[in-house]
Amino acid sequence: MSLSTKLESLTIEEPDYEKYELGDFKLQSNAVLPDAWIAYKTFGSPGSPAILYPSWYSGKISDNEWLIGEDKALNPKKYYIIITALIGNGQSISPSNSKVSPFPDVTVYDNVRAQHQLLTQKLGIRHIRLVTGWSMGAGQSYQWATQYPDFMDICVPFCGSARTSIHNQVFLEGVKAALLAGKGSSSAGSTFGRLEQKGSESRTWTTEEREVGLKAFARVYAGWGFSQAFYRERLHETAYGARDLEDFMVTFWEKWGLSKDPENLLVMLHTWQAADVSRQEPYNGDFEKALGSIKAKTLVLPSKTDLYFPPEDSAYEVKNMAAGVGELDVYPSIWGHWAGGPPGNMEDVKWLDERLKKLLAEAPELGASK
Repeated sequence: MSLSTKLESLTIEEPDYEKYELGDFKLQSNAVLPDAWIAYKTFGSPGSPAILYPSWYSGKISDNEWLIGEDKALNPKKYYIIITALIGNGQSISPSNSKVSPFPDVTVYDNVRAQHQLLTQKLGIRHIRLVTGWSMGAGQSYQWATQYPDFMDICVPFCGSARTSIHNQVFLEGVKAALLAGKGSSSAGSTFGRLEQKGSESRTWTTEEREVGLKAFARVYAGWGFSQAFYRERLHETAYGARDLEDFMVTFWEKWGLSKDPENLLVMLHTWQAADVSRQEPYNGDFEKALGSIKAKTLVLPSKTDLYFPPEDSAYEVKNMAAGVGELDVYPSIWGHWAGGPPGNMEDVKWLDERLKKLLAEAPELGASK
């Protein structure tokens, strides 16, 4: 092998996203996340109206790109689109890519404040046309609409919530407990800490612990991500090509789980569990007041068959928004939570895109986009 060939084989692939340095970033808990950064990627011209599109639980920046295209509502020829990565996702600062140990608890409030700093101080954006996202991206959209209510014209959270419900806490405790069992540990309970054993916050995982924990995590998650109807109609076979259920567990769910870092998952899981737009000034725990503060035209899009973000919760959120602000439209889908996720069903993609296009065309502008 020639020297040039050897050098080529040693070349490290550059990431296709950028980093914004936050420095020593003070968190909502008053803890400090040292030498912090968030990862982001932009599409389109900085001179176009801006759209913010935050990532979801465990998702990479590239996992959001399916909704962007010249044939879609999120058209980079018309808009300046910014995808931001959750703290803990492995691209923004995370246990897996930093020396921060133990890694502090991070809230949705912290993520949105970091994103606001990116937009205003790095990208020079003072107002955005739209904030939208799936799942935890929806939660961040709600957070934006309550934390910075004058910053956007439109808010479209899909398959997500403004506050993590009690039933959602039950689901998350299940997947969390399955993951920690691989480490021989137990959960300290919803939002009260990632581990039962105090003093063991700084951890390393053996190869066997990671494999056992991540496989268990994935198999528990498998009962929640898709709906009962999805499995009853055998869409795991017809849409994903699985030979049978066990093949789907291995080739879809375990493959997904094993691609993740367990400590990253725990950081983001705590962020999800603690999500509540009223846990900030000036709402001080008044959830209805927080929802009533939203000024952006808000279209809430739950899936009819989502097992942990049900339409009933979304209807309550819209009910507490000011008159003319909130609107509810329900995905008529049997894909469960995945109705709004990385596409398997292109009909659901079309359904979402049509609503985004309509709202972008019709909603009034509340401020300048730059």
